This record gives sequence, C-alpha cells and structure tokens, in this order.
Amino acid sequence: MDATQQESTARARELQRSWYGEPLGALFRRLIDDLGLNQARLASVLGLSAPMLSQLMSGQRAKIGNPAVVQRVQALQDLAGQVADGSVSAAEAADRMAEIKKSQGGSVLTGTSQTTNSSGAPTVRRVVREIQSLLRSVAGAGDIIDAADSLARTQPELAEFLRVYGAGRTAEAVAHYEAHQG
Repeated sequence: MDATQQESTARARELQRSWYGEPLGALFRRLIDDLGLNQARLASVLGLSAPMLSQLMSGQRAKIGNPAVVQRVQALQDLAGQVADGSVSAAEAADRMAEIKKSQGGSVLTGTSQTTNSSGAPTVRRVVREIQSLLRSVAGAGDIIDAADSLARTQPELAEFLRVYGAGRTAEAVAHYEAHQG
C-alpha cells in the first residue's frame, strides 16, 4: 500500500470513528466474534455485499450509505451485548439475526419488546431508538462526545444525555430513559 492509500485509509477510519464511534473493521470483527459469524454471514445479515463489507472493514470505504444497514448494525450491537450478558441464548440470537436481516430499517423487533405496547403507544425501546437515530443523523459519535465534553462542567445532565443517547448502546439509553421518567 503506497502513502496515498495509507492516508486515504487512515482518513476513512477516522471518519468511521466520528460517525460510528469506532472504525468499522473493529466493530464488525467484534460482532463476528461475539455472535459467532463469519464475514459472509455478517454481510448477509446486514444486507451488504461481501466486497462492500470488506471495503468498509479495510477502510477503503468510509460510510455505510444505506440507513437501514446502519440500523441493522445497531441492532446487532445490541444483540451482541445481550448475548454477552447472558440474557439471550445462542439459539435465540440466531432467530433474532433472522429478524434483523428481514428488517427494512426503522424499528427492529428484538425478542419480546415490540415497537408498541398493547395500547398502541410506542415502547421505551422504540422511543430511545428514535432519539438515538435523530442525534446520530445530526452528528457522528465523536462530535457528540466532543459536544458533551464541552457542556460537562456547566450542564452535566445534558452532557450525560448526549453521551448516552448519541454514542452509547441502546440498552444504556433505555436504562437512562427509565431512570428519568416521572
């Protein structure tokens, strides 16, 4: 790889860090390890071609162009966390990955938490995902963290909100939301 390609790859990885919180190569490798996948299976679940996944992982491409794929990545991150904490078994994870693969973006069903409750009102998870999606459409995780850091001294609660919803995992944001209700 020549110097120009190295600079381009480094720039792409830095953009990925600002948009997704870390380079996609590291994020995808963690999903592969945590969920027991290979690259081809991960590409299939996400709805990407294997070459596109490889280009994103290697830094040849910086951005995931399809918002539905970004939401599938977030859903897989949440699922990997649930597998890691033991709240979801390997068999359940396989079923959930099939649901995630079928999703067209918007809300992804995750286990028993539906997108609306019996009265038709959105669930906490759905509300949290909408907040996360809105924040992440405005700025990348790195920029949100920088904004939170600049507010931390004078507005600590607002800084925490930005960190949790703008750069944290959905499970953390759900816990934050539930702790601040009522």
